[in-house]
Amino acid sequence: MVEVTVTPQSSLADRPVQVQVRGLSPSQLVTLRASLTDEHGECFQARAFFHADGAGEVDPGRHAALGGSYAGVWPMGLFWFLQPDTLFRRLVKRDVAGSPFLVRLEVFDGVRLVTGPQDQPLASCEAERWYVGPGMQRVPIREGRVRGALFLPP
Repeated sequence: MVEVTVTPQSSLADRPVQVQVRGLSPSQLVTLRASLTDEHGECFQARAFFHADGAGEVDPGRHAALGGSYAGVWPMGLFWFLQPDTLFRRLVKRDVAGSPFLVRLEVFDGVRLVTGPQDQPLASCEAERWYVGPGMQRVPIREGRVRGALFLPP
């Protein structure tokens, strides 16, 4: 049974995570895809193609991506190379304290340049990427023409 995991499942957005796929056939060609929908409903995606190792595993931190959104060994490549489906959109988090970005990770058999609703992943999981740690207090700043926010630790 194929399984994709991200460790830790919930983390701050600037912290590295480890993505692993297990249960593949040795040398199986797969597509790993990361996707998220921002607060405006815009979709962002990244994908990379990998050959599973002799144990039937894929680890972007150890195995080189053969192509897709990037090539080579990039442990966080699926997160760093997220691109908008709609041109000229930017990935911006507005509600930094109230909710995380939910990044969906999926693994597909073979090379998938485009995936549609009929394409079923072999496995999937979700990662929470928070922008503010637990207990952080946000204080709005308004002084003259200056606008901002002060984040105070617990």
